[in-house]
Amino acid sequence: MKLLTTPGFWIAILAVLAAATLPWWVSGYILGLLTIAYYFGVFSMAWDLLFGFAGEVNFGPTFLIGLGAYGAGILNNRYELPIPYCLAVGTVLAVVGGLALALPALKVRGPYFGLITLVAVLLLQNMIVVFSGLTGGEIGLTVPDVISIDADTNYWLALGFMAVSGLILTAIARSPAGLILQAAGQDPVVTGALGFNVAKHKLAAFAISAAFSGLAGGLVVFYMGTASVGTLINTSVGVQVIIAAVLGGRRTIVGAALGAVFLIAAGELLRPLGGLSTFVVSAVALLVILFVPSGLLGLASLRSAR
Repeated sequence: MKLLTTPGFWIAILAVLAAATLPWWVSGYILGLLTIAYYFGVFSMAWDLLFGFAGEVNFGPTFLIGLGAYGAGILNNRYELPIPYCLAVGTVLAVVGGLALALPALKVRGPYFGLITLVAVLLLQNMIVVFSGLTGGEIGLTVPDVISIDADTNYWLALGFMAVSGLILTAIARSPAGLILQAAGQDPVVTGALGFNVAKHKLAAFAISAAFSGLAGGLVVFYMGTASVGTLINTSVGVQVIIAAVLGGRRTIVGAALGAVFLIAAGELLRPLGGLSTFVVSAVALLVILFVPSGLLGLASLRSAR
C-alpha cells in the first residue's frame, strides 16, 4: 500500500508506540491531560477530512461534536442506557444532523457554507439553554456512568481510538474516493465535468466527519462524566479544533492529531504565565501557519524526503 511508504505514516506509528508507554512513567494528571488531547485530535482529524480534502470550510465542528455528546449523555442521564448504546445513538444523531445541515449548505458557494455551519453552532447552544430541563442548560449535563475511573484505562482507550480513527480516515483520504474528493475540493467544476458526482462525495465526507466527531464527543462525555456548552460547543473550542488541524498540517489527517496534542500540551506548560499563555500559544500557531503552510507534519515529511 502507498500509505505504508509515506514518512508521515511512520512518524505517526512511532509517536503512538512512544505514547503507549507513558502510563508506566508519568503521573495521572498528565495522562488525563493527554486523554483529552487525543479526543481533540480526533475532532481535528475529522475536520481535516472535510476542509483539507473536500475544500469545505466548516466553522462549526462543535455542532457535530455537540450532537454526539448530548445525544449520548441525555440517553444515559434520562434512561440509564448502557454506554455502548448511548454512543451508537449519539453517533447516528451526529450523522443525521450533519447531513441535514450539509444538504442545504452544500448548495451555496464561497464563505456561505462556513457561515451556515457557524450559525448551526449558535442554534445548538440556544437549544441547549432553552431545553434546560432535558440538557442541563448552562449548568451542564451529568451522566451516571463513566467509561472507567482508572487513568491508565482511559488513556489507552483514548490513544487507541485516536490511532484507529487516524488510520481509517487516512485510508479514506488516500482511497480513490478520497482522491476524487480532493479534486472536487480544488476544482469542483472540472471534477464534475469528468463525470464524478461532486455533491455525493462531499456529502459522504460530511457524514464520515460527523460520525467520528459525534463518537469522540460521546466518549468525552463518558470520560469527564459531564457535558456543557463551554467545554464542548463553545465557538472557542471549535477554533482550537481548526487551528490544531492547520497547525499540524492540512491534508495530512494525522498531522491534525499532532497539532491538537501540541496545542493542549503547550497551553498547560505555559499555564504559569496566566493570561499570556493563550497569547503565546496563539502567536506560535500563527507563525507556523504563516511561514510553514504545510504544517508541522508536512515540514517533517519534506525533510525526511530530502
